[in-house]
Amino acid sequence: MTESTLDTKPAEGAAPARTLDALIIGAGVAGLYMLHQLRQQGLKVRAYDAASGVGGTWYWNRYPGARFDSESYIYQYLFSEELYKGWSWSEKFPGQPEIERWLNYVADRLDLKKDIQFGTTITGARFDEATDRWTVRTDTGETIDTQFLVTCGGMLSAPLTEVFPGQDSFKGRVIHTGRWPKEPVDLAGKRVGVVGIGATGIQVIQTIAPEVGHLTVFVRTPQYVVSMKNPAYGPREAEAYKARFAELQRTLPNTFTGFEYDFTHTWADLTPAQRREVLEACWQDGSLKLWLASFAEMFFDAAVNAEVSEFVREKMRARLKDPKLIDLLIPKDYGFGTHRVPLEMNYLEAYLRPNVEVVNVRDNPIERVVPEVVQLADGTVHPLDILILATGFDAGTGALTRIDIRGRGGRSLKEDWSRDIRTTMGLQVHGYPNLFTTATPLAPSAALCNMTTCLQQQTEWISDCIRHMRAKGLTVCEPSKEMEDRWVAHHDETASANLISKTVSWYLGSNVQGKPRRVLSYTGGVGTYRQKCAEVAASGYQGFEMR
Repeated sequence: MTESTLDTKPAEGAAPARTLDALIIGAGVAGLYMLHQLRQQGLKVRAYDAASGVGGTWYWNRYPGARFDSESYIYQYLFSEELYKGWSWSEKFPGQPEIERWLNYVADRLDLKKDIQFGTTITGARFDEATDRWTVRTDTGETIDTQFLVTCGGMLSAPLTEVFPGQDSFKGRVIHTGRWPKEPVDLAGKRVGVVGIGATGIQVIQTIAPEVGHLTVFVRTPQYVVSMKNPAYGPREAEAYKARFAELQRTLPNTFTGFEYDFTHTWADLTPAQRREVLEACWQDGSLKLWLASFAEMFFDAAVNAEVSEFVREKMRARLKDPKLIDLLIPKDYGFGTHRVPLEMNYLEAYLRPNVEVVNVRDNPIERVVPEVVQLADGTVHPLDILILATGFDAGTGALTRIDIRGRGGRSLKEDWSRDIRTTMGLQVHGYPNLFTTATPLAPSAALCNMTTCLQQQTEWISDCIRHMRAKGLTVCEPSKEMEDRWVAHHDETASANLISKTVSWYLGSNVQGKPRRVLSYTGGVGTYRQKCAEVAASGYQGFEMR
């Protein structure tokens, strides 16, 4: 951080302390690349992040067991072969410390940190219709005047931390996984409770079970899981994947989910034995291939989904063995792939340990947290020293609704999205000129994508749009209401055709009370979305009103 990073707080009524061409919120995967691109255009640009360093998701999520479930060699920037080949991963699915080091490598190689202000939260932003510029406020008292406001806050960055009555009275520690402290947390021999068994909870449970004195897992919604295979990478393996750079650069942006693999089999064309062979091969890969490259029909055809779901249940039953655990930990009321599918390593086996207890809170929910215990609705109590909340996020929208963003006429994005979650291609919102967004609803980056693939595409589209405006001498860009209506209708039509839209999960915002229900992620495919975005750009940005 340079000495000029922090300006003194302006006196009341004084002119803004800083004037920018573009302000970026967030210094994670999207924010770093966005900063690089806009700087390459010659813009005066600065990124702001509440963290003390770069990384975004991979800065905050430092809980025990946090790691990739995208293969390391595809979760990378692909705009520079030199940058790609300059880093070597130690394993196929590396852990958080290595991922954070990689993002620092990127920031240092591109010399980005001098234009990032850390330890600063954006609290508000208002569009001034008289000047066609945004006035942005921070928690440090700074005011910034900027033409473009680009949000790169991430789709899972607004943790649901205040979950149970009485949390503040708990005498032990309450830690949300999305805000895990930097300093070590001593779990050895402690009575630890984990609430939530989604992808994050699973990683925590499998990691800490051998360390804690007693682990209580509060289970509400069981998850289908796929066993991860995570080989170590040495020089030979690194050389092999680096040799594929051109191939990955060409193919990843055009697959259905931005991964290297894609759906190549048709259910109806195969015999039952052949289908089983495909499922077994995908399972043995030890990746998300079973979910993202076995049979696309599982997302649309309930009968196909039922067979794939039973295949996974069979694999899980064989490992759990215990009828009680099978009943509590294997899903029965929704199908495989309609929720986020977690990868795991010995997660199911953790429940077979004598120091691990499973508590069913589906019909007997947690009622409150009191000074020393978690209390259920029936009065049962569970004494704990540490309570870990793997309770998820306000996905897709939370990063922006926790900022007071005001568009034309003073309209509030928080209020707008409290009524109806709408965007134009997940890139802009009608009523908010020159506000560009990434990882927001109605784009694949809201959930269903290898994130680096989709975030690179979105930031490149935004950069190209700003370049187009500057070349034409234009200062304002906003999607028309008609354009947004068409995209929302297309998004909903696509979503309604698949089983995800019929399943209660955070994919629909179901985990946040009062949140409007809509499938958050565009489900038409990453390659299709990319093509549609490219067509808009090629048309001269038809549907986006510029002046």
